[in-house]
Order: sequence, then structure tokens, then C-alpha cells
Amino acid sequence: MATQTGHLKLTYEDYRCIPDDGKRHELIDGDHLLSPSPTTKHQRIARALVTALTNFLHDHPLGEVFIAPYDVVLSDFDVVQPDLVFVATAQADIVTEANIRGVPTLVVEILSEGNRKLDETIKRQRYEHYGIPEYWIIDPALDQIKVYRFADGRYGQAVVLSAETTG
Repeated sequence: MATQTGHLKLTYEDYRCIPDDGKRHELIDGDHLLSPSPTTKHQRIARALVTALTNFLHDHPLGEVFIAPYDVVLSDFDVVQPDLVFVATAQADIVTEANIRGVPTLVVEILSEGNRKLDETIKRQRYEHYGIPEYWIIDPALDQIKVYRFADGRYGQAVVLSAETTG
């Protein structure tokens, strides 16, 4: 379960001082959030998705895919580590040696026990705030993917894909 660890509004410089302990650390509006490492099922889904996207991008060089842990610095107070991130070739300048600095084309979160509220509410609101064009939430418990697309300043109704609809 993701937990807040303090009441001070932290910056990216503060975040960089957090020791590497194998857990996922993120800043959401300056609040430090801590999540345990993902489950085996979570890792298997991430691996399958990365493999599929990498194979697709090999034949269609449209951009680059990155996997957690990898910082996406949206602002000095918002630093996230989505499970997967896609950056289109046209935005390649936001990819630095250390992280992504700016708004990627797509972020993907895979739900785990205890992170549902974080991914479905808190992070969705932050991703919407920054205008991330597409946000996927993969729900292993329901065998679903919720796809949010940014238009007219907000995310529209999620398109829900399930194992039945995707084959």
C-alpha cells in the first residue's frame, strides 16, 4: 500500500536525497509517497507489455518505452515512477540521461494490492493536470485495462477493455 511519509512539501532536490531502498518513492504535489515492490503477477504483466511494445516499436520506430523504476519529473513537486512510459519520437528531447523531464505520450500503471486509490484517483488527477495524452490502468484482478485519453483539458470517460473484448 502506498503511504505518505511526511507533511513537508518536498521538491525534486529533496527527493533525490532519498536513499535507494528498493521501494518505489514518488512525489505527488510535494508529498512523499512510498510503495512496496510489485508482486509477481504485476511483474509478469509488465514484462509481457514491455515485450509487446518493444517488438512493435522495432518494426514501427515511433518512440521509446521505459520501465520502472524510472523518474518522470513533471514538475519540481511531482515526480512519478509509472510502471511503463512511452515517449514519442517527436518528444525525444524530454528524455535525459537521468530521467524524463516533461510530459510523456503515455503512462501505464498496473494495479497491485493497496495501490488502487493512488493509481485510479490521485495519479489520474495529476496526469490529467499535466495533460498526459494517454493513461492506461491495468487491473489484473478484473482482467481489464482502462484507457483515458486527454481532450478538451481533461480525461474523457475511460474506455474499458477486458479479456473478452481483447481476445
